Amino acid sequence: MAGLCGGGVWRRFDHAFAKTPLTQRTAADFLHCSGMLLVRNVFSTPVGARLLLGDPMNSANPVRSMLYIPASKGRALEKAATLGADAIIFDLEDAVAPDEKPAARATLGAVLTELDYGRRLRLVRINGLDTAWGREDALALASHPAVDGILVPKVNGAADLAAVALLAPEKPLWAMMETPLGVLNAAQIAGFGALRGMVMGTNDLAKDLGARARSDRAPLITSLGLCLLAAKAHGRMIVDGVFNAFRDVAGFEAECLQGRDLGFDGKTLIHPDQVAVANRVFGPSAEELDLAQRQIAAYNAALANGQGVAVLDGKIVENLHILSAQALISKARAIAAMQE
Repeated sequence: MAGLCGGGVWRRFDHAFAKTPLTQRTAADFLHCSGMLLVRNVFSTPVGARLLLGDPMNSANPVRSMLYIPASKGRALEKAATLGADAIIFDLEDAVAPDEKPAARATLGAVLTELDYGRRLRLVRINGLDTAWGREDALALASHPAVDGILVPKVNGAADLAAVALLAPEKPLWAMMETPLGVLNAAQIAGFGALRGMVMGTNDLAKDLGARARSDRAPLITSLGLCLLAAKAHGRMIVDGVFNAFRDVAGFEAECLQGRDLGFDGKTLIHPDQVAVANRVFGPSAEELDLAQRQIAAYNAALANGQGVAVLDGKIVENLHILSAQALISKARAIAAMQE
C-alpha cells in the first residue's frame, strides 16, 4: 500500500491524518489524499475502471480541448504554443495537401524540437499506412522526444494499430474512430495494449453512414455509444468529434454539453476560439468540486460510524459516488498542474 501518494504522504495518513477528527479535516486534506480515504475500494476496482475513474496512481493529462493544427502551417504551429488547449493534434493527414506532405513532416519535426509546448499533450496524426506517406510519418516520429503519441487515422481494427506499433514501438497510440468497421470493432481496438485513447472522427463517419446532419446528433448516437462503451471498459480516454460551425458559439456549447454528459473526456476542435468553451464545459466547476469534497467527508464519517452509506443534501452517497468524486478531484489537480 505504501507509495499510493508517495511514502511520506502515506505515513502522514497513517498517523497524523488518521488521528485528525473528521470534522477538523479540511478540503485541502481531501484534495491531497482523497485517493487514500477508501483504499479497499480503490484496490478492489478493476484496473481499467480505476484508470477510467481517475485512479490517483495513473493521473493522465486532461484532454478537455484537443486542437487540430495543420503541420504545414508554420505560423499556426508557433501560435499553438501560446493557446490554452490541453492537447494539440499536429495533423499530417487531412489538413495537408498531397504535394506538401513530405515538407510538412520535416517542418513539424523541426518545430517540435525548437518550440516549448509546455505540458500540453502533443499528438501527431499520421497518414494511413496504405498511403505513400504513412510509413515515413511513423518512422520519423518513432524516436522524436517531443511527440507524446501517434494518432492513427481510419482504424478498422487492432491490426491497423499493430502495424504502426511495429514502426514506432516506443510511442503510445491513439485511434481515430471514423469508419463503420472501426465502430463495430471498437472493443477490439480499445483493448490493444499500446492504445491510450480514441478520437471520434464524426465527419468521416457521418459520410460513410450517409447520415444527415442534426443538432442532436441522433444518427450518430449509436456509434458514439459503442465507442464510449469500449473506451470505458478498457480504461482508455475518448475525445468527441469536431463541431464544424466554429462561429456558432451556442451550438458548439450545446454539443460540448451533450458530449460531456455522454461521458467523453473532451472535444476535438478546429479553431482556437473554441478552446475556452471546451475547457469550461469539460472541466469540473467549483460547485462540483465542493460537492465531491463534501461527499467524501460524509461517506468517510459514515464509515467511521460503521455504516456503508451516507446521506448528503437528502441524497444517498455510496461507494460509486466516492469513486466519481475522487476522479473529479484528480482531474482538477491535473488541470491545475498544467496551469502552473
